[in-house]
Amino acid sequence: MSKSFEEKMEMLEEIVTELEKGELNLDDSVSKFEEGIKISKECNKILDEAEKKITILVEKDEEMIEEDFKATE
Repeated sequence: MSKSFEEKMEMLEEIVTELEKGELNLDDSVSKFEEGIKISKECNKILDEAEKKITILVEKDEEMIEEDFKATE
């Protein structure tokens, strides 16, 4: 079963906390960092997919039409 976005974010927060403590040896730190990067990429993919699904209903000429969501940067 695939983990939810929220579960992945919690895992990422735990990894960051472990790394910030500075108690891991170098090999374990690198391993945790790699795991964190992988989870971060998975979260970004989930967010990208969600963004593609979002649409905005815009009222024009008394008709409701769908337009693709455009993120402002």
